[in-house]
Amino acid sequence: MPVTPPRTAAQPLRVLVVDDHPVVREGVGLLVRHDPEIEVTGSARTGAEAVRLAAELRPDVVLLDLRLPDMLAPEVIERLRREVPGVHVLIFTAYGDHAAVQTALARGAGGCLLKDAATPDLATAIHQVAAGSRVIDPRLCTPEGAELRRRLEDAGLTRREYDVLRQVAMGRTNPEIAEELNLTRNTVKTYLQVAMQKLGARNRVEAIAKAGEVGLL
Repeated sequence: MPVTPPRTAAQPLRVLVVDDHPVVREGVGLLVRHDPEIEVTGSARTGAEAVRLAAELRPDVVLLDLRLPDMLAPEVIERLRREVPGVHVLIFTAYGDHAAVQTALARGAGGCLLKDAATPDLATAIHQVAAGSRVIDPRLCTPEGAELRRRLEDAGLTRREYDVLRQVAMGRTNPEIAEELNLTRNTVKTYLQVAMQKLGARNRVEAIAKAGEVGLL
């Protein structure tokens, strides 16, 4: 797999914007247009499109929304790391307290910025992430995982039940989940059934929807 070519000092940072809202995709371009060292080279509205364009455009930074129509940011990050080694990812979200933020950071995102950040903050964050620095919006500086633990406690879910449910939300089958989490298929089935019962869901689709309602997905 080809690696992103090194950028020379004369070249601006290439940024791919990934968001399902056109206003956000267009707005980012307007926000950074005064920085000659940043160039928005493309935009995507889904995770699959983001991976395809990233492989084609070889951006330096992917500005990635947390929740896309086809997948969550952590899965997009996994695919980007396989297809475009060395690309930097900056999460750009309106949901700073969403459980998937910590997962995305654990999967390799270089940072997270809230969408109401000021223009200089966005440009600075892009530069810092491209340089390999960790950038976290100051408003997100709560103990890592504390918000997730609180939400899990409120829903009555264990961390393992949540892990299985999150994999389901990514579209994975029970055998795939078992391999990913190093569990048996029967154990995955049990965790999922218990999680659905606790959420009051009759099937996978309802479980995903109800978990989303309480900010777990």
